[in-house]
Amino acid sequence: MKKFLSLLLIACVAASGAAAQTRAPAPPSAVPPGTIPTPAPASPLDGTWRGTSDGGSCNAPLDYLLTIESGFVDGSAYDTTARGPVPNPNKSAPPPPGPGLWQIHGVAKVGVPFNLLSLASVKGPTHQRMQLTARGDGQSLVVSETSGCRRTARLSR
Repeated sequence: MKKFLSLLLIACVAASGAAAQTRAPAPPSAVPPGTIPTPAPASPLDGTWRGTSDGGSCNAPLDYLLTIESGFVDGSAYDTTARGPVPNPNKSAPPPPGPGLWQIHGVAKVGVPFNLLSLASVKGPTHQRMQLTARGDGQSLVVSETSGCRRTARLSR
């Protein structure tokens, strides 16, 4: 019993020593108190852009929806003619499905054409990428494919 009480006493002393330790003060923040951080500068191309492309050589127009915020481009393009799997009564090999949804990313530049990267949402290990070129043209944004179907879209806000 004496051993148990002595061990209990040692455990209490160790616990009170750990509780008595003080924490180091928090590091000062990078922003001084009372100041508001400055947001990224706005671009004249900022906003939501929508439009439909021509069919190009594939005869498959894309519906574009792009959002530009502080010069950063994020959006998608959707092929309205893309169809999912259908029954195959002939038992022949079906054609591979084309990509129906494209994810678009990039950085907008004012006054000069800029490149956008477009990635297809497809199943399996194959990844389809497409390079796009965009440029501001007055109150519209012109997006052109540099490969593939070579579609061109004129987007408006």
